[in-house]
Amino acid sequence: MLERKNQAKLLTTVGIIAAFSVLAFIGTTVIRVPIPATGGYFNLGDTFVMTAALLYGPTVGAFVGLIGPTASDALGFPQFILATAVIKFFEGLLIGLIARNTINVGRIWFALIIGIIILVGGYFIFEAYIYPTLAKTIPFFGVTDLKAAIAELLPNLLQGIFSAILAFSLWKLFKRKSNS
Repeated sequence: MLERKNQAKLLTTVGIIAAFSVLAFIGTTVIRVPIPATGGYFNLGDTFVMTAALLYGPTVGAFVGLIGPTASDALGFPQFILATAVIKFFEGLLIGLIARNTINVGRIWFALIIGIIILVGGYFIFEAYIYPTLAKTIPFFGVTDLKAAIAELLPNLLQGIFSAILAFSLWKLFKRKSNS
């Protein structure tokens, strides 16, 4: 009986990861506002990474971050796959860890702010330092530099803030529905 229960839980978790990964993929792919300085783009995919982490915890948040937005980058922005995979994985993981098992609004917002910092700081580090270093031996990564990374700070910050507000709203909605 226990094994069936574990299988059902695993299947449910995989289904939740798949559903939120699709939402994150769509949120990243459908609404794209280009950022000319780097070839990157503003999108709403983080909304679903953050929401998944808030509702279902660090494992689901991490895998949604790893799968959905990264798959979207594979369609036309493959140079950002490495950065997106690392950043969005940790965004979902840390939001989920901080917000785990709480309904405390202050802690939820703290988790979301940490997610925004990971998003903005992570892309800045990749674009200003990691990619230029990798480009010295792998030209494929020669897509950005310090100047471009600075130009992306504000759009990435706005993306993070907007996504956090939407994620918080969805969290509240689903928490209210589950308590009814």
